[in-house]
Amino acid sequence: MTDLSVATLAGHLPDKRQVAVSFSRAAASYDSVAELQRDVGQALLARLPADLAPQRWLDLGSGTGYFSRALAQQFPHSEGLALDIAQGMLAFARPFGGAQHFIAGDAESLPLQSESCELIFSSLALQWCSDFERVLSEAHRVLKPGGILAFASLCVGTLSELRDSWRAVDGQVHVNRFRELGTYQQLCADSPLRVLNVQSQPHVLYYAQLRQLTHELKSLGAHNLNPGRPAGLTGRARLQALVSAYEHYRQPKGLPATYQVVYGILEKT
Repeated sequence: MTDLSVATLAGHLPDKRQVAVSFSRAAASYDSVAELQRDVGQALLARLPADLAPQRWLDLGSGTGYFSRALAQQFPHSEGLALDIAQGMLAFARPFGGAQHFIAGDAESLPLQSESCELIFSSLALQWCSDFERVLSEAHRVLKPGGILAFASLCVGTLSELRDSWRAVDGQVHVNRFRELGTYQQLCADSPLRVLNVQSQPHVLYYAQLRQLTHELKSLGAHNLNPGRPAGLTGRARLQALVSAYEHYRQPKGLPATYQVVYGILEKT
């Protein structure tokens, strides 16, 4: 995973049509392996301002609706909108409720009226957006004055153990690329929103065997979606070499997989 500037990163992020298809296919298996997603989303909920009482909230990149339902519990007298680019996720989530409206849409071009929400909540979705400046601009447009954008995303350093293990095997890109923390901070500072907090925190998961991690990534729909990723099946010898390289990271708890999570709380003044 190379460090990429804002100008060059867009060409190295996955095509969002592929992202939508991948996550749609993963809808039924997603929640069974979404420990990180639940932990990060709960941490983001805990970062919301204590006095926040939105009349209408938007779960941006709502996925299976897990946090749409959590938001509905936290704000029981509010109207909820669940928006996702993956139709399969929306179809899966709709029967479980939480939100009153389920909307197919893109964070970079929200199909919502201006000044229509008091809260935009987005957990582990915005890393797939190539134009984060546009995401912030759209959030500013859709939020009412005093409204809050709360997001959790991924930055450089995510899955570094897997990236470096693959690098030792063949030097090719097998791990999704993400922005640097400093890029998130700069884009937020340059946006029309007031930055209350933007910081990163590592989340580390542990696995007995590497195949458990790779199976989880596939079940989440978050396996390698990079442009220029290696085509075709991975041979047994290369997989064995990968397992051997990853074993160098083993700890008493197991094989670590580190996710560098960016948490941001911004306000429309």
